[in-house]
Amino acid sequence: MIRHLAGELRRRWLLARAPAGPRRDFLAVPWPRSGLPCAAAGYLALDLETTGGDPARHEIVSLGWVCVDGPRIDLGSARHRIVCLAGAISAESATVHAITDDEAAAGVPLEEALRELLAALAGRVLIAHYARTELGFVDAACRRLLGGGIAIPAVDTLDLALRRLARLRQTAAPGSLRLGALRRHYNLPRYPAHNALSDALAAAELFLAQLADASPPPRLADWLA
Repeated sequence: MIRHLAGELRRRWLLARAPAGPRRDFLAVPWPRSGLPCAAAGYLALDLETTGGDPARHEIVSLGWVCVDGPRIDLGSARHRIVCLAGAISAESATVHAITDDEAAAGVPLEEALRELLAALAGRVLIAHYARTELGFVDAACRRLLGGGIAIPAVDTLDLALRRLARLRQTAAPGSLRLGALRRHYNLPRYPAHNALSDALAAAELFLAQLADASPPPRLADWLA
């Protein structure tokens, strides 16, 4: 409840100071109600592939997202955007993300992808595995390209897994909290890693499995990161 209230207050504070544009349009939509059952909320699962882990120094290589409504993943909403980078992709990054310089050069400007993402995300809760990455990079991009920071309600599938272990008084085995390992725990199929869209879909399916496993059914405010 406290996280939801703090987030709503920040949204209103940012809205009051935001110029006209896509960032203001996003901030003008209230967060879903705190008492809403998680199963009744609308979500958007997001994954970013980046050149590193620091939003202040590294770039977004690609974005993938898909909407989730209740227990249903809307595959028609799925989007995958490769970003036209300011510089060349490093050999290490190209190996990890399988995106070449030519593909990046033909990609969309980050601002265009960001505008599309915010339009899809308005009124929804973000789902991500280790959501700090997605929240940090989206906020940094909004500050750089859209005039200021952003407030996004988020559910973190990694955080939910840690909470479950705490309730069971168990500790995590090495590697057991990775997205693929947690999916295996719930008998979900294996997807290729380091593709933004497949990782977004993987996080969406993991979230629904965690939700189905939860007892009693949680409220949204109790699951926010």
